[in-house]
Amino acid sequence: MSKNILKDYPDSSSLLFDYQSIKEKEVPQVNGHLHSPHSFSYFNSIPAIFEQALAEDVRILGINDFFMADGFREFYEEGLKNKIFPMFNIEIVGLMAREQYDRFRINDPVNPGRTYLSGKGLDYPFHLDEEYDCKLKNLRNEIQLYTKEIIEKASSIIQELDQDLKLKYSEVKRIFARDFVTERHISKAIRSLIYDKYQDPESRKKILMDLIGSGKFTVDVSDHAQVENLIRARFLKSGGKAFVAEEHSAFLPVSEAIQIIINSGGIPCYSVLLDDEQGRCTEYEANKQILLNELLVYNIHCIEFIPSRNNPEILKDYARYFTNNDFLVLFGTAHSTPDKKPLRVCTRDGAFLDEELSAISFDGASVIAAHQYLRSRGENGYVNPDGKYQRHRIDEFIALGKAVIHRFLSS
Repeated sequence: MSKNILKDYPDSSSLLFDYQSIKEKEVPQVNGHLHSPHSFSYFNSIPAIFEQALAEDVRILGINDFFMADGFREFYEEGLKNKIFPMFNIEIVGLMAREQYDRFRINDPVNPGRTYLSGKGLDYPFHLDEEYDCKLKNLRNEIQLYTKEIIEKASSIIQELDQDLKLKYSEVKRIFARDFVTERHISKAIRSLIYDKYQDPESRKKILMDLIGSGKFTVDVSDHAQVENLIRARFLKSGGKAFVAEEHSAFLPVSEAIQIIINSGGIPCYSVLLDDEQGRCTEYEANKQILLNELLVYNIHCIEFIPSRNNPEILKDYARYFTNNDFLVLFGTAHSTPDKKPLRVCTRDGAFLDEELSAISFDGASVIAAHQYLRSRGENGYVNPDGKYQRHRIDEFIALGKAVIHRFLSS
């Protein structure tokens, strides 16, 4: 395991002195939430992520895989090689049981109670105490058992249409995934299975229509990403023929997910879904004041957005509000679907973040950078091991983080 270069940097006073002597300070582009092929990603490899980042002049990237840190080492090494600052993050899906019972949606538009949390600025090299390591591994195992159920059910339905088409977990994992199979991998495998046998567009469309059942079929069968999204939404998800209800064992209570994040050295962060294309928000997020109060109950003082989902005005309203209330605010693209899109963060209308949001993004990333730097030296970061935030020092962390990032990018 490679060591963290931040550990060898000068002390914070020296870093700040060097940075303050720079007359023209840039605001680099940040993408704080990216999935790698270790969970599911548009990109086939981690080097491909950095290649596109260089082409778009994105200088700060945050890996953000589900339930794992398997990609951290390669991500770190690519960051060094390309002079792109790496943020080490993880994503954990938790559950609010009472809200699930009440059919109250959190930040999943379909599944009540399901809650997506990220841990930001985890320690590198990655480490968890045995108790929390076991919890995370057990969670991954439960999810893979659930995934196998989906594949078995999907395969049975597909074979009713064509007995030659058979789906196996081992083959999906070997061909399309690494060590962790998701619904996205299953969708890709089903599309590939069908397209390998059926070559002409009409026969492909017919079997896909038979597969997904009722409803309009408006997808272009030559667009693989659209087809895979359709299979996932209308065949594997709730209401689809291959849907399998998830067991509670496949989720952790939100409080336990937060404990894992803190034990790994990270900062708990809530992923804001925000508005859909009809301008609707989930019950949990519809009022930003109530959302803030709810997050404070869980001692969460960091949020992130995937702006490609959102209306620019609503996005700015929420981002500005939480920033003014001393929350860390981050932005990313996820790239957790098969769709091709820029690494530079855009809103739903395709516009890049404006000057205000870019500054908010850089400030948030700077706090993460300072946190990673201090943790690498054995010091307390923005969140202490007991979960207490140093919110009264947020400006100090922003300044230090900018100095750390500058040192990394210019070394």
